[in-house]
Amino acid sequence: MAGDLPAERELYGLEVKWDGIRALIHLDGGMRVSGRHGAEYTRRYPEISSYGLRDVIIDGEVVALDRRGLPSFERLQRRMHLTDPEPRMLELYPVTYMPFDLLYLDGRALFDLPYRDRRALLDELDIGAPPYFPGDSDLLSATHEQGLEGVVAKRLDSPYRPGVRTPWWVKVKNLSTREVVVGGWKPGKRRRAGGIGSLLMGVFTERGLTYVGHVGTGFTEATLDELFAMLRPLEIARSPFVNPVPWRNHWVRPDLVGEVAYTMVTDEIRLRHPVWRGLRPDKIPAEVLL
Repeated sequence: MAGDLPAERELYGLEVKWDGIRALIHLDGGMRVSGRHGAEYTRRYPEISSYGLRDVIIDGEVVALDRRGLPSFERLQRRMHLTDPEPRMLELYPVTYMPFDLLYLDGRALFDLPYRDRRALLDELDIGAPPYFPGDSDLLSATHEQGLEGVVAKRLDSPYRPGVRTPWWVKVKNLSTREVVVGGWKPGKRRRAGGIGSLLMGVFTERGLTYVGHVGTGFTEATLDELFAMLRPLEIARSPFVNPVPWRNHWVRPDLVGEVAYTMVTDEIRLRHPVWRGLRPDKIPAEVLL
């Protein structure tokens, strides 16, 4: 579950939150790699090693690192849908496995062992598992400085419960904020049908208003109604963005500025995990620069 750092931080360990895909390694005479819900990943990620182990199940994250050594979900997306990647794709977009938990060892299920004990056994395997840190450390600040997504706080005495969201593991994300120009809106579905589903965001570059993503969270129903009333009179026939925008949208004159929180900016200049914080009537669109 997502949240803030726990108050009783001495009861927790902190791990780096890797921006990747969860995967289990099953080593029982052969090797099988599966997704969290059982999807078959073995041929998809041939770089993952068996570590020379037997009778082991490991939990971890598949990540693709960029030139700076930071996880890049963009790079991982080039691989995640390839069930049998060609050698060139393996060379261009290699993946790395980050083990962080041990579920089974030498015929014994470890689900009910405390997290600290499972991690101790994992470290004894010496397979390059990234370390965890005391809950009162400054790991969250360190990940923010390094451009990482955040941390996962795990209770030291917590068991492992597969497929269940528990309060024992808390994802704590680093968030930055910035102003964006509203250039349109995507129609809503289900309970938002007939209104705004998400806002299309832009910033000004030397080319003009550049699309940087859409934001669909952080709104109350009242806020969406207010925005709908403000944007309808601003509708125009063509996109105000200089770069392509997917989907069929309602375009608006780029007069309104808002503020969003987000985790990071991708190489394609997209805001990851944006959350709407509100309008910024004190800002004019021309001030919203990349």
